[in-house]
Amino acid sequence: MEKKLRQISLFLGDVCLAFIALILTVILSFWNNFNWQIFLQHLLPFSTLYFFWFISFYIFGLYDLNSIKPSTELLARIGQCFLICLATGITFFYLIPFFGITPKTNLLINIIILAVFVFLWRKIFYHLFSSYYRQNVIFLEKNSLTNLLIEKIKSHPQLGYKFVGFLNPLKPFFSQLKNKKVDKIILAQDSNLDKKISQELYKSIALKIDFVDIFYAYETIFHEIPIDFLNQAWFLKNLKENEKKFYDKIKKIADVILSLFLSIILLPFFIIIATLIKLTSPDEPIIYSQTRIGKGGRKFTLYKFCTMIPNAETKGPQWATRNDPRITKIGKFLRRTHLDEIPQLINILKGNLALVGPRPERPEFIEKLKKKISYYEIRHLIKPGLTGWAQINYHYGASIEDAQKKLCYELYYIKNRSFFLDLGIIFKTFQHFFKGV
Repeated sequence: MEKKLRQISLFLGDVCLAFIALILTVILSFWNNFNWQIFLQHLLPFSTLYFFWFISFYIFGLYDLNSIKPSTELLARIGQCFLICLATGITFFYLIPFFGITPKTNLLINIIILAVFVFLWRKIFYHLFSSYYRQNVIFLEKNSLTNLLIEKIKSHPQLGYKFVGFLNPLKPFFSQLKNKKVDKIILAQDSNLDKKISQELYKSIALKIDFVDIFYAYETIFHEIPIDFLNQAWFLKNLKENEKKFYDKIKKIADVILSLFLSIILLPFFIIIATLIKLTSPDEPIIYSQTRIGKGGRKFTLYKFCTMIPNAETKGPQWATRNDPRITKIGKFLRRTHLDEIPQLINILKGNLALVGPRPERPEFIEKLKKKISYYEIRHLIKPGLTGWAQINYHYGASIEDAQKKLCYELYYIKNRSFFLDLGIIFKTFQHFFKGV
């Protein structure tokens, strides 16, 4: 909840700054004859435009607290985002001239002012929540998982947490918690606490401190689940598939409707890409099919645009790497923009793929990964997806270590999948068309 409140604060700050930027834009543009009537004339159209701009902010991760640390990466995100905002503004005012104004200079001035405000606001926000307004967090016990969580908390101060130490089991908890002004206790052991510790924690209820299980804390703060530290009991307790059956049925219908809509919208791209592939690689098929593993471990045929040279796997199945020499020139562009995945809409219509879910892997790799990664088969509990939580949060994977890290995100999605999580993943997937990853 604390993380959501910080994101809401970040968003509300953007809203306020957007309208301050609009006021400054109108004052600068109409310096000699400024009046509030002119401002009101701009208020409704720019307010409508801001709605779409804020969606762009979300898509480009400007509300992702893990990424707001002032850096060249944040500047790049803001730059990419505002280029899209500019394109949206031009489309809004010139192709849909509904509001009777066609600002040119005003639009550019507003973009520049708001971009500067957005960056400075994130610098201020980062400073506030990395230096002040942080919750003091204390751990009940020390182990390898607590060490990992502490390290991540220290490296992400903008999330608003401060590690203040470990509880000493030989001293009264009440005085320790009060002296260190603790806001949250993370229970670094099983919920079956021994009698003495339970009594000490009970005496501290008057301090109104949150008691949080370490797995829950890790999951809610970083939106991933530490697969290395789980046991079978955790899966029995947390993966209650019966609670998701209704949503999965609704999602199946929505997937078909959305994939039909996207198929119609993307048909021109399909024709253009198919033509380019045939012109640059006349000996290669336009559509490449490959066996993948889906829900329940069942095999299915996945479709993609062909992006590799002929006989790319003469040495057997292997992961593609970022600068893979087997990828064609047009294939590099298609992979960077993920346009090579458009034919997978056919898989969604056939019912062996969803819009959102764990990415389907090849059977040759699955057997290898199951031997190296604990609980890897859990990802097959649900239908695989065209995009997913792991894809938007982790870079392209080409190793066992990458597959293990992505499984942490996939497990989070399997446990927490919902309409709003799916919607957020779909929105953020659009960022990949501009990141070139």
